[in-house]
Amino acid sequence: MTRIEAVIFDKDGTLFDFASTWEAWALAFLRRLGRDEAHAREMAAAVGFDYEAQVFHSDSIVIAGMPSEIAEALAVHLPEWEQGALVDLLNEEAGNAPQAEAAPLVPLLSGLRAAGFKLGVATNDAEAPALAHLASAGVTELFDFVAGFDSGYGGKPAPGQLLAFCQAVGVAPEASVMVGDSTHDLHAGHAAGMRTVAVLTGMADEATLAPLADVVLPNIGHLPEWLGL
Repeated sequence: MTRIEAVIFDKDGTLFDFASTWEAWALAFLRRLGRDEAHAREMAAAVGFDYEAQVFHSDSIVIAGMPSEIAEALAVHLPEWEQGALVDLLNEEAGNAPQAEAAPLVPLLSGLRAAGFKLGVATNDAEAPALAHLASAGVTELFDFVAGFDSGYGGKPAPGQLLAFCQAVGVAPEASVMVGDSTHDLHAGHAAGMRTVAVLTGMADEATLAPLADVVLPNIGHLPEWLGL
C-alpha cells in the first residue's frame, strides 16, 4: 500500500465540531434575520434546523452544502433579499462564528507537519470565512493549501479541490487521504483517488460513513495513531 504523504481535511465537522460550533449560531442568526419567531421557524425548517430542539437534522443542507445552496433554500422566505447579498451575509456571519476545535489543533497539526505530511483544507464554506476560522485557531500557517467552494476548484462531492491540493503540494492522490465528516467529503475523496477517513464530529453517524471510509475515527485526534505515528 502506498505510504500516505499528504492529508486534506474538511473544516466544519472535522477540524471543528459541527454541533458545538453551528447550532447555537444558527438559532441566533435565524432570529436576527427573521421578522418574528414564526418567520424564524419557517426559515429553520427550510434549511433542516429543528428550531425547538436547536439541532440540525442529519440531512440539513447546512451540513455539507455551499452558501449559495443555503441562500437558495432561504430565499423563498426572504423575497426582499437578492440572493448574492444573502450569500454575502451568510459568509460574513459565518466568519464571525466562534469555532469549537474537534481536537487541539496546534499540537495535532504541528505534529503531522513535523512528521513530513503536507496538509490542506477543502471546505464547501467560502474561502474568506474558512481562513478567518483557521486564523482564530492559530493554525493558518500550518496548512499548505486552503480552498473554499469559491476558490476556483468547485465544491465537494466533486474532486476539484482535492486534486488541486495534490498538484499544489506535489503529492499523488493515491499517497493522500481525505478526512471528513460527511458523505460529500468521502465521495470527493474517492473521486480524487484518495484514501478516506471519516470522523464522528459532524452530524452523520458511523453506519452512514463506514461504507465509504477506510476507517471511522471518533475525531481527528486519533489520526496520528492511524497514520502510524
